[in-house]
Amino acid sequence: MQFSLWLALVGAGTLISFTPGAGAISTMSNSLNSGFRRSIWGVLGQQAALIIHIVIVALGVGVLVSSSPVIFNVIRYAGAAYLVYMGIRQFLHGPDLDKEKVEARRNEPAWSMFQRGVWVNLLNPKAIVFFLAFMPQFIRPEQPLIPQYLVLSATVVLIDIAVMWFFFALAARSFQRFTHNELGQKVLNRTFGVLFVLVGVLLAVIH
Repeated sequence: MQFSLWLALVGAGTLISFTPGAGAISTMSNSLNSGFRRSIWGVLGQQAALIIHIVIVALGVGVLVSSSPVIFNVIRYAGAAYLVYMGIRQFLHGPDLDKEKVEARRNEPAWSMFQRGVWVNLLNPKAIVFFLAFMPQFIRPEQPLIPQYLVLSATVVLIDIAVMWFFFALAARSFQRFTHNELGQKVLNRTFGVLFVLVGVLLAVIH
């Protein structure tokens, strides 16, 4: 991949990663509940899903998903339902100042956070459609494809990790002071709950 083309990819990838969405909300929620360092597991789960999306598009399966209303809608509604479920669970989660329970929440298994990150990004068929439009701009068919896809994947993943962890997860740390009292916890739980539900509803209704 030419350096100028790679720089364009970096610019586009950065803008895309900074666009608020379910991944950003999930990352901030993980950072608040489990701490900045451990929120990386959710971020890595999101990147695993991102790589799956890239592979799907590279193999041509993305064309089938984007051209089949049934397949597209099944994945879309499943993703929307999952986000709404997460939002309702977060919204209804009551304040918890018990030190043992707070510690247990902060020590949520890494695999659990990783899986949640995977599902948040994977159940979004719009990402497949997006990559169908995005990736061809940076792939030159007359050149070896595998090295190009590897460079594209590594670049997009590293940018997204940097933005999610060093921007959204760090930003959530400014809300930590609200977790030390009952009212603050209730406000945060309801705020993030509403955001999850809102993103889920948008995913379901926007075509």
